[in-house]
Amino acid sequence: MTQQRYREIAEWPLMATALVFLAAYAWQVIGHVEGSPGDLLEVLMWSTWAVFVADYAANLWLAENRRRWFVRNLHELLVVALPVFRPLRLLRLVTLLSVLHRTIGMTLRGRVVAYVAGSAVLLVFVGALAVLDVEQSAPGATILTFGDALWWSITTITTVGYGDMFPVTAIGRTVAAALMMSGIAVLGVVTASIASWLIQRVEENTEAAVESAEEPMRSEILELLAEVAALRQEISELRHKDDI
Repeated sequence: MTQQRYREIAEWPLMATALVFLAAYAWQVIGHVEGSPGDLLEVLMWSTWAVFVADYAANLWLAENRRRWFVRNLHELLVVALPVFRPLRLLRLVTLLSVLHRTIGMTLRGRVVAYVAGSAVLLVFVGALAVLDVEQSAPGATILTFGDALWWSITTITTVGYGDMFPVTAIGRTVAAALMMSGIAVLGVVTASIASWLIQRVEENTEAAVESAEEPMRSEILELLAEVAALRQEISELRHKDDI
């Protein structure tokens, strides 16, 4: 078993686990679930976290150079080592994006568009859940419902920021900063994709224009070459007659 083979096998189970975690977390945050149902959701989320820990351990064990993989994937260790930090635990949901990126099977631009669209939707939803989780019970909070959190998340990721709602806790502001940086990154990818498309269109139009402009010249050159060949043939025949 190689690390690459393990990742291919674990892709879809991990995505299903991430979806289960997202559903349980959203239900707990939005529904204010308490008592036995809340305990059940808590057990479910800890179970999914255990799966993520096992995934990290398997990747570390199967890595060709474990020390190098460990150093290059410190963020993965951070995610599995701080499960009590709920907004950070949601970073495991990037599994959805990695699976999406590997399973689209379209052109590069198609992958970029799908990846950006999926990233934007997931970031908005996860950001809303994360900030609502830490803000809804904080003194002086302005984000009290999921609708408020969703509106705040959209205005934040688009870097609009009306200021009508804002986080008052340290964790909430950390989520806001991460969401703003993510919004700038997503916008950059969209801009780069559009610029690439425009450049390709300009190159295609330029090549077509050059070819259409060169076509008459090519025809004239071919005609001239044919005439030169004919003249050479006539000159050769005349010389042959003179020699006779």
